[in-house]
Amino acid sequence: MSGHIPVMLNEVLEMLSPRDGASYVDGTFGGGGYASAILEAADCTVLGIDRDPDAIARGQTLVERFAGRLTLVQGEFSCMDQFAQESDGVVLDLGVSSFQFDQPARGFSFREDGPLDMRMSLSGESAADFVNTADERTLSLTISRYGEEKNARRIARAIIAARPVTGTAQLAAIVSEAQGPAALRHAIHPATRTFQALRIHVNDELGELERGLDAALKILKPQGRLVVVSFHSLEDRMVKRFLTERSTAAPRASRHAPADTRAHGAAFQLLTTRPRTPTDEEISSNPRARSAKLRAGLKLAA
Repeated sequence: MSGHIPVMLNEVLEMLSPRDGASYVDGTFGGGGYASAILEAADCTVLGIDRDPDAIARGQTLVERFAGRLTLVQGEFSCMDQFAQESDGVVLDLGVSSFQFDQPARGFSFREDGPLDMRMSLSGESAADFVNTADERTLSLTISRYGEEKNARRIARAIIAARPVTGTAQLAAIVSEAQGPAALRHAIHPATRTFQALRIHVNDELGELERGLDAALKILKPQGRLVVVSFHSLEDRMVKRFLTERSTAAPRASRHAPADTRAHGAAFQLLTTRPRTPTDEEISSNPRARSAKLRAGLKLAA
Protein backbone atom coordinates (compact mmCIF):
# COMPACT_ATOMS: atom_id res chain seq x y z
CA MET A 1 0.00 0.00 0.00
CA SER A 2 2.77 2.41 -0.91
CA GLY A 3 1.92 6.06 -1.28
CA HIS A 4 -0.72 5.98 1.44
CA ILE A 5 0.08 7.48 4.85
CA PRO A 6 -2.79 7.15 7.35
CA VAL A 7 -3.31 10.45 9.15
CA MET A 8 -3.05 10.60 12.96
CA LEU A 9 -2.73 6.82 13.14
CA ASN A 10 -1.40 6.74 16.71
CA GLU A 11 -4.22 8.98 17.93
CA VAL A 12 -6.84 6.92 16.08
CA LEU A 13 -5.59 3.72 17.71
CA GLU A 14 -5.49 5.39 21.11
CA MET A 15 -9.11 6.53 20.81
CA LEU A 16 -10.37 3.30 19.21
CA SER A 17 -8.47 1.08 21.68
CA PRO A 18 -8.66 -2.18 19.67
CA ARG A 19 -9.07 -5.36 21.73
CA ASP A 20 -9.11 -9.09 21.07
CA GLY A 21 -12.39 -10.57 19.96
CA ALA A 22 -13.91 -7.21 18.98
CA SER A 23 -15.28 -6.14 15.61
CA TYR A 24 -14.63 -2.78 13.95
CA VAL A 25 -15.82 -0.83 10.92
CA ASP A 26 -13.40 1.23 8.84
CA GLY A 27 -15.95 3.26 6.91
CA THR A 28 -13.41 4.94 4.65
CA PHE A 29 -11.04 2.08 3.80
CA GLY A 30 -8.93 3.98 1.25
CA GLY A 31 -5.43 2.52 1.32
CA GLY A 32 -6.17 0.27 4.28
CA GLY A 33 -3.85 2.06 6.69
CA TYR A 34 -6.26 2.19 9.61
CA ALA A 35 -7.66 -1.29 8.99
CA SER A 36 -4.18 -2.83 8.91
CA ALA A 37 -3.13 -1.08 12.10
CA ILE A 38 -6.32 -2.15 13.92
CA LEU A 39 -5.84 -5.77 12.86
CA GLU A 40 -2.19 -5.68 13.94
CA ALA A 41 -3.06 -4.14 17.31
CA ALA A 42 -5.49 -6.88 18.37
CA ASP A 43 -6.90 -10.26 17.36
CA CYS A 44 -10.09 -8.70 16.03
CA THR A 45 -12.05 -8.35 12.80
CA VAL A 46 -12.56 -5.32 10.55
CA LEU A 47 -15.22 -4.52 7.96
CA GLY A 48 -13.78 -2.08 5.44
CA ILE A 49 -16.15 0.04 3.38
CA ASP A 50 -15.28 2.25 0.42
CA ARG A 51 -17.36 3.54 -2.47
CA ASP A 52 -14.29 3.65 -4.71
CA PRO A 53 -14.00 0.34 -6.61
CA ASP A 54 -10.27 0.97 -7.05
CA ALA A 55 -9.82 0.98 -3.27
CA ILE A 56 -11.65 -2.33 -2.94
CA ALA A 57 -9.52 -3.86 -5.69
CA ARG A 58 -6.27 -2.67 -4.08
CA GLY A 59 -7.39 -3.96 -0.71
CA GLN A 60 -7.61 -7.58 -1.81
CA THR A 61 -3.95 -8.09 -0.89
CA LEU A 62 -4.82 -7.13 2.69
CA VAL A 63 -7.84 -9.46 2.65
CA GLU A 64 -5.43 -12.28 1.83
CA ARG A 65 -2.90 -11.14 4.42
CA PHE A 66 -5.45 -11.00 7.23
CA ALA A 67 -7.25 -14.16 6.12
CA GLY A 68 -10.71 -14.32 7.66
CA ARG A 69 -10.31 -11.13 9.69
CA LEU A 70 -10.80 -8.42 7.05
CA THR A 71 -13.91 -8.12 4.90
CA LEU A 72 -14.29 -5.43 2.21
CA VAL A 73 -17.53 -4.02 0.87
CA GLN A 74 -17.94 -1.52 -1.96
CA GLY A 75 -20.53 1.03 -0.91
CA GLU A 76 -21.16 4.20 1.04
CA PHE A 77 -20.31 4.33 4.73
CA SER A 78 -23.69 5.91 5.34
CA CYS A 79 -25.06 2.39 4.67
CA MET A 80 -22.84 0.71 7.25
CA ASP A 81 -25.91 -0.38 9.21
CA GLN A 82 -26.85 -2.49 6.16
CA PHE A 83 -23.43 -4.16 6.13
CA ALA A 84 -22.93 -4.69 9.89
CA GLN A 85 -25.44 -5.35 12.64
CA GLU A 86 -23.20 -4.22 15.50
CA SER A 87 -19.65 -3.03 16.07
CA ASP A 88 -17.25 -2.26 18.88
CA GLY A 89 -15.85 0.72 17.02
CA VAL A 90 -16.24 2.83 13.89
CA VAL A 91 -13.50 4.96 12.35
CA LEU A 92 -14.02 7.49 9.54
CA ASP A 93 -11.21 9.29 7.71
CA LEU A 94 -13.08 11.90 5.69
CA GLY A 95 -12.09 13.53 2.42
CA VAL A 96 -9.94 12.34 -0.47
CA SER A 97 -7.51 9.45 -0.18
CA SER A 98 -3.91 9.85 -1.30
CA PHE A 99 -4.55 7.42 -4.15
CA GLN A 100 -7.44 9.49 -5.47
CA PHE A 101 -5.57 12.76 -5.06
CA ASP A 102 -2.39 11.50 -6.73
CA GLN A 103 -4.06 10.14 -9.88
CA PRO A 104 -4.59 12.94 -12.43
CA ALA A 105 -7.19 10.84 -14.23
CA ARG A 106 -9.47 11.05 -11.18
CA GLY A 107 -9.61 14.85 -11.45
CA PHE A 108 -9.36 15.71 -7.74
CA SER A 109 -6.21 17.83 -7.99
CA PHE A 110 -4.93 20.61 -10.22
CA ARG A 111 -1.27 19.79 -9.62
CA GLU A 112 -1.34 17.84 -12.89
CA ASP A 113 -3.85 18.23 -15.68
CA GLY A 114 -6.59 15.65 -15.92
CA PRO A 115 -10.28 15.28 -16.71
CA LEU A 116 -12.60 17.22 -14.40
CA ASP A 117 -14.14 14.19 -12.75
CA MET A 118 -13.91 14.05 -8.89
CA ARG A 119 -16.33 11.13 -8.50
CA MET A 120 -15.26 8.84 -5.66
CA SER A 121 -17.55 6.05 -6.85
CA LEU A 122 -16.64 6.48 -10.55
CA SER A 123 -20.35 6.82 -11.31
CA GLY A 124 -22.98 9.54 -11.46
CA GLU A 125 -22.59 13.25 -12.18
CA SER A 126 -19.00 14.42 -12.63
CA ALA A 127 -17.61 17.82 -11.74
CA ALA A 128 -17.48 18.63 -15.47
CA ASP A 129 -21.16 17.73 -15.82
CA PHE A 130 -22.01 20.09 -13.01
CA VAL A 131 -19.92 23.13 -13.97
CA ASN A 132 -21.07 22.93 -17.57
CA THR A 133 -24.81 22.74 -16.86
CA ALA A 134 -25.44 24.62 -13.58
CA ASP A 135 -26.69 28.19 -13.68
CA GLU A 136 -24.71 31.02 -12.14
CA ARG A 137 -26.68 31.11 -8.91
CA THR A 138 -26.32 27.37 -8.30
CA LEU A 139 -22.61 27.45 -9.06
CA SER A 140 -22.08 30.48 -6.84
CA LEU A 141 -24.01 29.00 -3.91
CA THR A 142 -22.14 25.71 -4.18
CA ILE A 143 -18.71 27.35 -4.23
CA SER A 144 -19.66 29.68 -1.41
CA ARG A 145 -21.29 27.07 0.83
CA TYR A 146 -18.93 24.15 0.37
CA GLY A 147 -15.73 26.03 -0.34
CA GLU A 148 -16.37 28.97 2.01
CA GLU A 149 -15.11 31.08 -0.88
CA LYS A 150 -15.84 34.81 -0.61
CA ASN A 151 -15.37 35.40 -4.35
CA ALA A 152 -17.82 32.66 -5.33
CA ARG A 153 -20.04 34.86 -7.52
CA ARG A 154 -17.11 36.20 -9.52
CA ILE A 155 -15.74 32.67 -9.98
CA ALA A 156 -19.13 31.33 -11.09
CA ARG A 157 -19.44 34.04 -13.73
CA ALA A 158 -15.94 33.28 -15.02
CA ILE A 159 -16.66 29.56 -15.26
CA ILE A 160 -19.87 30.12 -17.22
CA ALA A 161 -18.10 32.53 -19.58
CA ALA A 162 -15.40 29.94 -20.28
CA ARG A 163 -17.63 26.90 -20.76
CA PRO A 164 -17.17 24.16 -21.74
CA VAL A 165 -14.72 23.39 -18.94
CA THR A 166 -13.32 19.87 -19.18
CA GLY A 167 -9.94 19.73 -17.43
CA THR A 168 -8.50 20.43 -13.99
CA ALA A 169 -5.78 22.75 -15.29
CA GLN A 170 -8.32 24.73 -17.30
CA LEU A 171 -10.58 25.18 -14.29
CA ALA A 172 -7.69 26.13 -12.00
CA ALA A 173 -6.60 28.80 -14.49
CA ILE A 174 -10.13 30.20 -14.80
CA VAL A 175 -10.54 30.43 -11.02
CA SER A 176 -7.08 31.94 -10.51
CA GLU A 177 -7.73 34.64 -13.09
CA ALA A 178 -11.12 35.41 -11.57
CA GLN A 179 -9.54 35.75 -8.12
CA GLY A 180 -7.05 38.33 -9.36
CA PRO A 181 -3.34 38.88 -8.63
CA ALA A 182 -3.86 39.45 -4.88
CA ALA A 183 -4.99 35.85 -4.41
CA LEU A 184 -1.62 34.58 -5.58
CA ARG A 185 -0.02 36.04 -2.46
CA HIS A 186 -2.04 33.77 -0.18
CA ALA A 187 -0.62 30.56 1.26
CA ILE A 188 -3.11 28.32 -0.54
CA HIS A 189 -3.69 28.15 -4.29
CA PRO A 190 -6.55 30.41 -5.48
CA ALA A 191 -8.47 27.41 -6.83
CA THR A 192 -8.25 25.24 -3.70
CA ARG A 193 -11.60 26.22 -2.20
CA THR A 194 -13.43 25.92 -5.51
CA PHE A 195 -12.08 22.42 -6.09
CA GLN A 196 -13.08 21.47 -2.54
CA ALA A 197 -16.59 22.79 -3.11
CA LEU A 198 -17.08 20.89 -6.37
CA ARG A 199 -15.76 17.67 -4.84
CA ILE A 200 -18.09 17.96 -1.85
CA HIS A 201 -21.06 18.65 -4.14
CA VAL A 202 -20.35 15.85 -6.62
CA ASN A 203 -19.95 13.27 -3.84
CA ASP A 204 -22.60 14.68 -1.47
CA GLU A 205 -19.94 14.48 1.23
CA LEU A 206 -21.80 16.41 3.91
CA GLY A 207 -25.01 14.45 3.36
CA GLU A 208 -22.98 11.25 3.44
CA LEU A 209 -21.34 12.32 6.71
CA GLU A 210 -24.66 13.18 8.34
CA ARG A 211 -26.17 9.84 7.37
CA GLY A 212 -22.98 7.99 8.26
CA LEU A 213 -22.84 9.37 11.79
CA ASP A 214 -26.43 8.29 12.37
CA ALA A 215 -25.65 4.83 10.99
CA ALA A 216 -22.60 4.53 13.26
CA LEU A 217 -24.74 5.35 16.28
CA LYS A 218 -27.15 2.55 15.28
CA ILE A 219 -24.54 -0.20 15.05
CA LEU A 220 -22.22 0.72 17.91
CA LYS A 221 -22.48 -1.53 20.93
CA PRO A 222 -22.54 0.01 24.41
CA GLN A 223 -18.96 1.07 25.16
CA GLY A 224 -18.29 1.13 21.41
CA ARG A 225 -16.14 3.97 20.11
CA LEU A 226 -16.67 6.41 17.26
CA VAL A 227 -13.52 8.08 15.90
CA VAL A 228 -13.70 10.65 13.10
CA VAL A 229 -10.83 12.46 11.37
CA SER A 230 -11.93 15.49 9.34
CA PHE A 231 -10.01 17.90 7.15
CA HIS A 232 -12.04 21.09 6.86
CA SER A 233 -14.25 23.19 9.08
CA LEU A 234 -17.56 22.12 7.54
CA GLU A 235 -16.93 18.48 8.41
CA ASP A 236 -15.47 19.23 11.82
CA ARG A 237 -18.46 21.37 12.81
CA MET A 238 -20.84 18.57 11.84
CA VAL A 239 -18.93 15.97 13.85
CA LYS A 240 -18.63 18.30 16.84
CA ARG A 241 -22.35 19.07 16.79
CA PHE A 242 -23.30 15.40 16.40
CA LEU A 243 -21.23 14.31 19.38
CA THR A 244 -21.94 17.23 21.69
CA GLU A 245 -25.70 17.22 21.09
CA ARG A 246 -25.79 13.53 21.93
CA SER A 247 -23.56 13.79 24.98
CA THR A 248 -25.21 16.74 26.75
CA ALA A 249 -26.99 15.69 29.92
CA ALA A 250 -30.02 17.38 31.40
CA PRO A 251 -29.26 20.00 34.08
CA ARG A 252 -28.16 18.54 37.41
CA ALA A 253 -30.40 18.85 40.45
CA SER A 254 -27.38 20.14 42.33
CA ARG A 255 -24.16 21.60 41.06
CA HIS A 256 -22.37 19.42 43.61
CA ALA A 257 -23.84 16.22 42.18
CA PRO A 258 -21.92 14.36 39.46
CA ALA A 259 -23.39 14.39 35.96
CA ASP A 260 -25.14 11.15 34.99
CA THR A 261 -25.42 11.30 31.22
CA ARG A 262 -27.00 7.87 30.93
CA ALA A 263 -29.86 8.85 33.24
CA HIS A 264 -30.87 11.57 30.81
CA GLY A 265 -30.64 9.55 27.60
CA ALA A 266 -27.34 10.87 26.23
CA ALA A 267 -25.82 8.55 23.64
CA PHE A 268 -22.13 9.41 23.99
CA GLN A 269 -19.47 10.26 26.49
CA LEU A 270 -17.00 12.61 24.81
CA LEU A 271 -13.49 11.21 24.55
CA THR A 272 -12.24 14.51 23.11
CA THR A 273 -13.56 17.73 24.59
CA ARG A 274 -11.39 19.53 22.04
CA PRO A 275 -10.27 18.12 18.70
CA ARG A 276 -6.95 16.33 18.63
CA THR A 277 -4.58 17.62 15.95
CA PRO A 278 -1.44 16.18 14.32
CA THR A 279 1.95 16.63 15.91
CA ASP A 280 4.51 18.91 14.30
CA GLU A 281 6.54 15.81 13.46
CA GLU A 282 3.64 14.24 11.56
CA ILE A 283 2.91 17.44 9.64
CA SER A 284 6.58 17.66 8.69
CA SER A 285 6.61 14.11 7.32
CA ASN A 286 3.07 14.22 5.87
CA PRO A 287 1.98 17.79 4.98
CA ARG A 288 -1.52 16.58 4.04
CA ALA A 289 -2.15 15.98 7.74
CA ARG A 290 -1.83 19.66 8.65
CA SER A 291 -5.56 20.43 8.64
CA ALA A 292 -6.71 17.18 10.28
CA LYS A 293 -8.86 17.18 13.41
CA LEU A 294 -9.87 14.11 15.37
CA ARG A 295 -12.98 13.81 17.53
CA ALA A 296 -14.18 10.71 19.35
CA GLY A 297 -17.00 9.48 21.55
CA LEU A 298 -17.80 6.44 23.67
CA LYS A 299 -21.31 5.06 23.22
CA LEU A 300 -23.23 4.70 26.47
CA ALA A 301 -25.70 2.00 27.34
CA ALA A 302 -29.19 2.59 25.99
